[in-house]
Amino acid sequence: MKEKNLNQSLKKLSSIAEWFEKQEEVDVEEGLNKVKEAAEIIKEAKKQFKEIENEFEEIKKEIEND
Repeated sequence: MKEKNLNQSLKKLSSIAEWFEKQEEVDVEEGLNKVKEAAEIIKEAKKQFKEIENEFEEIKKEIEND
C-alpha cells in the first residue's frame, strides 16, 4: 500500500514539474499553489521513504540474527 502511495506521489510531483515546463508565462498565484502542493507531497514522500527504510532495517536485523 505504501509503495502505491509513494508512486502516486512521485507521479504527482512529475506532473507539477511538467506544468512549470509547459508554461510560457507562469501565473504567479497558480505557480505558488503548485509549489505549496509539491512541498506537501515531498514532505509526505519523505515520511514514506523513512518508513520503507525502517522496514528494510528490520528485515536486515532479522536476517543477521538467524
